[in-house]
Amino acid sequence: MTASLPWTTVWITGASTGIGRELALQMAAAGVRVAASSRSAASLEGLHPNIRPYPLDVTDATAVAETVARIEAELGAIDLAVFAAAVYAPVDPARLDLKLFEDALRTNVMGVVNCIAATLPKMQARGKGHLAWFASVAGYRGLPKAAAYGSSKAALINLAESLKPDLSRMGVAVSVINPGFVETPLTSKNDFPMPFLMKPADAARLTIQGLARGRFEISYPWQFVTMLKIARLLPYGLYFRMIDRMVLK
Repeated sequence: MTASLPWTTVWITGASTGIGRELALQMAAAGVRVAASSRSAASLEGLHPNIRPYPLDVTDATAVAETVARIEAELGAIDLAVFAAAVYAPVDPARLDLKLFEDALRTNVMGVVNCIAATLPKMQARGKGHLAWFASVAGYRGLPKAAAYGSSKAALINLAESLKPDLSRMGVAVSVINPGFVETPLTSKNDFPMPFLMKPADAARLTIQGLARGRFEISYPWQFVTMLKIARLLPYGLYFRMIDRMVLK
């Protein structure tokens, strides 16, 4: 990532691993000041001279607001905020674990809402800014084993669709990022073949390109995205037969 990017200061949550980490590294290498947040403070140290660590649990709304204030005081106004913090665990319907759902909603959904609530007023006051968060192609339609994760990501897609019209009037751009399978600590929990599995560096590169272009939805890989968007159009009877034959066989 060598081309100049349209941001001076970027805040990234979930920056210790996976796509979030690669985003931080690639943006920093392009000269952007990156505020990197994660629950693990040690994992944020020494990433790059342009990366400043701000350890944070996004489920703590008070801590989120304090962190945003610190970032803007120390690094300047946040031009772009990317919310990548997430949890995932496959769901076994035969032994339904309520905690999996509580964790997914608390971190994946309310964690993003907490971050929006802290950054949006400042962007609105300036009349500019860009908010982006990671959902997933798993949010397009229900998939086996993804009952907790997928429902949280569907909520994030709806959240982006709901907020975009009003935020655009404020001068604040909104992007929702819908990756397919990417080789991260989260997907390492899967015990099934993952089609079109991508490397985090490639996912980060495509994410940055989409953000720089101001796209509302950024999704990849295109092959998997196309398949799932077509599946989203199928009537339920046909869709569930397809799942039975292709996924649960």
